[in-house]
Amino acid sequence: MRIIAAALAALVLLPGVASADDDQYWELKPTGTDARLRGLSAVNGQVAWVSGSKGTVLRTTNGGRSWEVVAPPDTATLDFRDIQAFDARNAVVLSIGEGESSRLYRTSDGGRTWQESFRNTDPKAFYDCMAFFDRFRGLALSDPVDGKFRVLRTWDGGRSWHVNDPKGMPDALPGEFAFAASGQCVATPEIDLAGNHAWIATGGGAKARVFQSADGGRTWRASEVPMPSGEAAGVFAVAFKTPWRGVAIGGDYLKPTDPTPAFATNDGRGWKAGTQAPIGYRSGIAYRGSGLVAVGPSGTDTSRDGRTWRVAGTGSFDTVDCTGLTCWAAGEKGRVGRH
Repeated sequence: MRIIAAALAALVLLPGVASADDDQYWELKPTGTDARLRGLSAVNGQVAWVSGSKGTVLRTTNGGRSWEVVAPPDTATLDFRDIQAFDARNAVVLSIGEGESSRLYRTSDGGRTWQESFRNTDPKAFYDCMAFFDRFRGLALSDPVDGKFRVLRTWDGGRSWHVNDPKGMPDALPGEFAFAASGQCVATPEIDLAGNHAWIATGGGAKARVFQSADGGRTWRASEVPMPSGEAAGVFAVAFKTPWRGVAIGGDYLKPTDPTPAFATNDGRGWKAGTQAPIGYRSGIAYRGSGLVAVGPSGTDTSRDGRTWRVAGTGSFDTVDCTGLTCWAAGEKGRVGRH
């Protein structure tokens, strides 16, 4: 997501969304940074990790009352768009960008030291996001290389990464890519006894699509999703409760308040347009228990059943992650909230 990544980083704040009065759903947790935080991993109600621009990686172990700066050294020029934490000590962080700007780092001591486990050397690749099936197996996604999305796989918790065989990946559409907006362009289900299901969200082309794998990321099949797609539009985030219960959300980030519905559901039999959708572009979504929380630059929406939605706040956030009934959200100017 080359040009789009830069444009997303420059997306301006809508009038009024900076006010704490607009965040009635979220308890704001000051981080002490003005970086844009698009990477977020909620371990529990006390432990969370966030990452973003200016080489920023932060960790809290006390519910957001204080934050530690725990970034890898000499990475101030990187944009860490995704992070996966397994607990308070173990985490993997991904930076985006062309060529060697796309990297993966891992820590096992709470961010005191980091191992660089992958550095992209292919100028055609641009990594956007990652997801893990468990503490050991995970995927990282690049925009198409030679006409196919590229996937990295790890079997050792992110200590090493291997390029997946492209034979198992369908052809990308002209202009198709993934959005590095919230770390949710690739996802695994919250509950999966087999531990092998994963989904990739795309846009940019003539059709919005979601790719699905049922074998740990070795092979994929693509399905059209009934929502807008274009140069700045498509599916920005996917979330699955189980392999047979999931949602997709997005819109057009250049039109953050466009009322065109951009939400779809999947019951294991295919994608269907939601009967109701949040108003405006949404870049992040997560299950909170049996309900849903969606966020974007113009606000937060919640749903108990995925069918009806209500506006929960108008403060700006880019990404959301929930653990049990506790949710965290993060976004521009170092904004972090907890509910």
